[in-house]
Amino acid sequence: MSKRIHAFDGINNFRDYGNYVTAAGRKVKSGQLFRSANLSQATDADLEAFGALGIAYVVDLRRPGERLREPSRFPKGFAGQVIENDTGDQVEAPHMEVLRASGLNEEAVRAYMLNYYTHAPFEDRHIDLFTRYFQAVASGKGAVLIHCAAGKDRTGMLAALTHHVLGVHRDDVMEDYLLTNVAARIEERVPTATEMVKGYFGGEPTPEAVKAFLGVEASYLERAFEMIEDRYSSLDDYLVKALGVDDGMRDKVAHQLLA
Repeated sequence: MSKRIHAFDGINNFRDYGNYVTAAGRKVKSGQLFRSANLSQATDADLEAFGALGIAYVVDLRRPGERLREPSRFPKGFAGQVIENDTGDQVEAPHMEVLRASGLNEEAVRAYMLNYYTHAPFEDRHIDLFTRYFQAVASGKGAVLIHCAAGKDRTGMLAALTHHVLGVHRDDVMEDYLLTNVAARIEERVPTATEMVKGYFGGEPTPEAVKAFLGVEASYLERAFEMIEDRYSSLDDYLVKALGVDDGMRDKVAHQLLA
């Protein structure tokens, strides 16, 4: 699994989410689907490596305020299309609100994450970006990168939906989702994240709370799928009715991504 991870100096959680085998025995192409955290801290060496990947679309799942605080860096002359949505901004990120109210404990962070995944698949901003992402993939113009702030929640849901469309087994869908816990270098980032929280709140978060926020758990993605299936008849129904991924779109996506 670690072979999926691309080692960048300043871009966290960057990896290829292709190269899985589908239920029909076909393989999702590698080098066409990438996911990561934000690109704001990319080094010059990172940008050179990024430019060699042939990325034609970058789908930035962040809110406008997030993009303003941490603007993306791209290679000089980058000609790819950046897909963004300018609606639904907030003064501060919702995780800051929950940490402030929680007393910085692990249980509250987990409760927040489950609540987030309950509603995230239905937010208008996500519906728009997810829809435009599938249209970009279907266009066949080149590789696609999806990212949010940490590359784990919004990005994780969209990667999982892509795998579902392609017929990847649910176990592999979850395996790819949970790879964040390796690729995000959580243990390495705990001290820095702890100091950030302390500086913002003046309180001392537990290491467990920080790790819970930096990582992902199977129950989070399972919650999103459960909520989708509760509101719609199935993931497929959601894909068709909410995102426009009907049989014709599926065929185009499969044509571009399956070997």
